[in-house]
Amino acid sequence: MPHTLHETDANQGSLREAADRIRLQAQAAAADSERERRLSPELIDALRDSGLMRCGAPETLGAAQAPPAVSLECAETIARGDAATGWCVSIALTSSLLAAYLPEKGAAETFGDPRAIAAGVWAPRAKARPVDGGVVVSGRWSFCSGITHADYFFGGCVLDDGRGDKDGAPTLRAVGIPAEQLRILDTWHTSGLRATGSHDAVAEEVFVPDHRVLALDGGPLIDAPLYRFPIYGYFALSIAAAALGNARGAIDDLMDLAGHKVATGSRRTLAEKATTQAAVGQAEAALRAARAFFYSAIDDAWQAACTADTVGLDLRTGLRLAAAHAARTSAEVVRAMYDLGGGSAVYESSPLQRRFRDATTATAHLQVSPATWETTGRILLGLPTHVAQL
Repeated sequence: MPHTLHETDANQGSLREAADRIRLQAQAAAADSERERRLSPELIDALRDSGLMRCGAPETLGAAQAPPAVSLECAETIARGDAATGWCVSIALTSSLLAAYLPEKGAAETFGDPRAIAAGVWAPRAKARPVDGGVVVSGRWSFCSGITHADYFFGGCVLDDGRGDKDGAPTLRAVGIPAEQLRILDTWHTSGLRATGSHDAVAEEVFVPDHRVLALDGGPLIDAPLYRFPIYGYFALSIAAAALGNARGAIDDLMDLAGHKVATGSRRTLAEKATTQAAVGQAEAALRAARAFFYSAIDDAWQAACTADTVGLDLRTGLRLAAAHAARTSAEVVRAMYDLGGGSAVYESSPLQRRFRDATTATAHLQVSPATWETTGRILLGLPTHVAQL
C-alpha cells in the first residue's frame, strides 16, 4: 500500500519526536547560532543522532528512507523553532536523496555512517575533467548551506569530455567531495539565515573517483517510490518547508508579545486591539491554506510515485506551484507579524526581526523565486516549456 501523510510507522514517529525536541533546542540557541553564523556543536550532535539529516537515504544503509511529507514536516517543525536550523535540515535531507543515484560503493562511502551529513549545490559551477578512475574537479560554488558541519559536499559540474549530449548541451554531473578537501571562503555575511553558514566552497584539482560521480538527469539507481518522486520538486519543497515553519514561529512570537505589550498611551494589550485580531486571523488563514496546498500536492505526487513509473507533468507542476506559493505566502505572514510587533520588533533581541530577515532571505532562493510563476504559467497555458528540471 502507498505511504500517505497519515502513516504512523514507528520509525517515522521517532523522526517526528526528534524534530519536536530539536525545535526547542534550536529555538533556545537561535540568537547564539545567528551571532556565530553557524549551528552549535551541541545542536549538530542532536541532529546527527536524530537520523533526520540523512532520512532520504536508502533503508539498505540503515537510513529512514522516509516519505517526502514526513521528512519535510520534520524540517518545518524545526524551522518553527529556528528557520536557519530547519533550513539546514532541509538541505541535508535532500542531499541524502543522492545516495540513490550513486553506485553502491559511493552510497556506502558517503551515507553509510549513521551520523553522516551532506550538503550540496547542484548548479554546475565547476568543471570535471575525466581521468583514469574518475574525474578531477575545479570550481567554486556559492550558497553552500550547511558546509560548516557537512562531511560531504555534492557539487554540480560540467563534464569537460568534449562531447556533450545529442543536442550539443554540456554533460552535467554531480560529484561527492569530502568537505575537508574543499577550501571554504567566509562569504556568508547576510541579512538573514545567517546560522546556515552558506559560505562559498572551492575545489582545486580535486580527484573524485567514479563511484562518487552521479548524473541527476540519468535517474536513480534504486527503484522505490521515494526515488520516483521528482527530485527537483523535492528540492523546491524543502526550501518552502523551512519557510512554512518560520511563519508559524512568527505567529507564535507575535502571540507571546501581544499578550503583555501595551503601547504608550494605551490601556489595552496588543492582543486586545481589533486591528491585531484581524491581522492574526488573516495570517492564520493564509498560512493554513498555503500549508494545505503544500501537503496536498505532495500527497498527490507521492501516490503517483507509489503506483507508477513516473510522476506526470501536471503533478510536478503542482509541486512547484505549491512550493513557491508556500514560501512567498509565508514571507507575507511573517511581514504581517513583524509589522504588528511595532517598535518592539526592530530590536535585535526580538525574534520577530530575525524571523522577518530569514523570511526575506528565503524568498531569494531560485527554487521559489517569482520566475516559478512564469514557468508554471507557461505549462498551464500549454506553451512549449523546458521541464527537465521541474
